[in-house]
Amino acid sequence: MILRRFRTPALEDATDAILDGDRTFVRGTAQAALSHRDFRVVWGGTFASNIGTWMQNVLLGAYGYELTHSASFVGLLFFAQLGPLLVLSPLGGMLADLVDRRRLLIWMQLEQLAFSLVLATLAAAAHPSRTAIVACVFAIGIGNALSAPALSAILPTLVPRPDLAGAVSLQSVQMNLSRAVGPAIGAPLYSLFGASPVFVLNAGTYLFAIGSLLAVHRASATEPPHGESLGARLLSGFRIAWRDRLIRRVLLTMTTFSFFSLVFVGLMPVLAKTNLDIRPRSAAYGLLYATFGLGAAVGAISVGTLFAARSKARLVRPGLVAFAALLAGFAALRAAAPAYPVAFVLGFAYFVVITSLSTVLQEHVDDVARGRIMALWVMSFGGSVPLGVLAGGYLVHVTSITAVLVAGAVVAVCLALYADLVRVGAPG
Repeated sequence: MILRRFRTPALEDATDAILDGDRTFVRGTAQAALSHRDFRVVWGGTFASNIGTWMQNVLLGAYGYELTHSASFVGLLFFAQLGPLLVLSPLGGMLADLVDRRRLLIWMQLEQLAFSLVLATLAAAAHPSRTAIVACVFAIGIGNALSAPALSAILPTLVPRPDLAGAVSLQSVQMNLSRAVGPAIGAPLYSLFGASPVFVLNAGTYLFAIGSLLAVHRASATEPPHGESLGARLLSGFRIAWRDRLIRRVLLTMTTFSFFSLVFVGLMPVLAKTNLDIRPRSAAYGLLYATFGLGAAVGAISVGTLFAARSKARLVRPGLVAFAALLAGFAALRAAAPAYPVAFVLGFAYFVVITSLSTVLQEHVDDVARGRIMALWVMSFGGSVPLGVLAGGYLVHVTSITAVLVAGAVVAVCLALYADLVRVGAPG
C-alpha cells in the first residue's frame, strides 16, 4: 500500500455510525468517507486536476471537429486519448501492486503535464500538424493508462472498508463534477482565446494532484508473491477475473456497455452539430456537456446518499433500463432547448449504473489483487469506449448519429437482462 497500510476494522468500526467531533455519520455514506483526512486531501487534489483534464478532454473533440469537420478524426482523437487504457492498463495494474503507488502516480502526473504543454504549443500554430496532435494526445493517454489503476487501487488505503461504498461514490462524483465544471470553464475560454490557453491551464492543474499525493502519509506497496514471474503476474488479473463469477459478470457488463452504449460521449460534438444545431466551438456546447456531467455527478452522489441503504447490485438493472430509454430519447431530439434536461437525466442514470458496478467490484475484490483487477475495470470502462467511438465515427458516415445512439440503447436493454449480479454472488 502506498499511503497507509490497510488495517482490519476494529470493533468500533463495525458499528452503524462513525463520530467526527460532535457529528455522527452513517457507515458507508459519502459523509463518512469524507471524515477521513487522507481521503479528503487526495479527493480534493485529484478533483482540481480532473477539472483541467475535462476542460481538455471535452474541448479536444470540439477542436478536432472545428479543425477537420470530420467525425472520423474526432473518433481518432478520442481513441488516442483513451485507447491506451485498453492496452496498457494491465501493466499499470501490475505496477500498482508492485511499486510505491504514490511515486508512480506523481511521475505519471508530471508526464501528462509535460505533454499537455506540448499540445498547447502545437495548437498555437497557424496550421497545426494533425499527426503531431494525435501523437501528443496518445502520449498523454499513455500516462493516464499507467496511473489509472493505481489511483483506483488506493481507495481502500484511504478509508476503512466499511466506508468504501461512500468513497467509491465520491470518486465518481469527483470525476463527473469535474466533467461539468471543466467544460463550463473551458468552453468560454475556447470560444474567446482558442484551444492553446485551455491546454496550458490544464497542464497547471496537474500540480494540484501532485501536491495532494505529497501531503498524505506514505506507506509501502504490496509485496509480490515469491516465485511468480512478471509475465505471470501481468496475466494473473485476467485469470482471477475469469474464475470469479461476480467479477467476470461485472467486467463483461461494463465492457459491453462501454463499447456499444457510450459512443455518444466521444461523438457529442457530432451529435450537437448534426441533430441540435449547436456549434462545437460555443458556450452552448460547453453547457450541454456540463449539464450531462452534472447529471452524472448527481447520479454518482445519489449512490452514496439517497441509495446508501440500497443494494448496489440491485440498482444496476433498473439503471440500465432508464439509461436506454433516455439515450433513445436523446437521439431523437432535434431542438437544443429540451436537450439540456434530457442530457442531465441521462447523465444521472449513466452514473448510477457505473458507480453501482464499481462499488460491487471494489467491495468484492481482494486487497492483494486490487491493482490488477481495477486495471481490468479501467480497461472495460475507459479502454472500450474509444474503440466504440472509433467504430461509431465510421458508422455515422454510413448511417447516422441517431442510428448509432439507438443501437446503443438496444444493447443497454439487453444488458439489463444479463446483469443479475445477485444471482452470481453479490450481496442483495
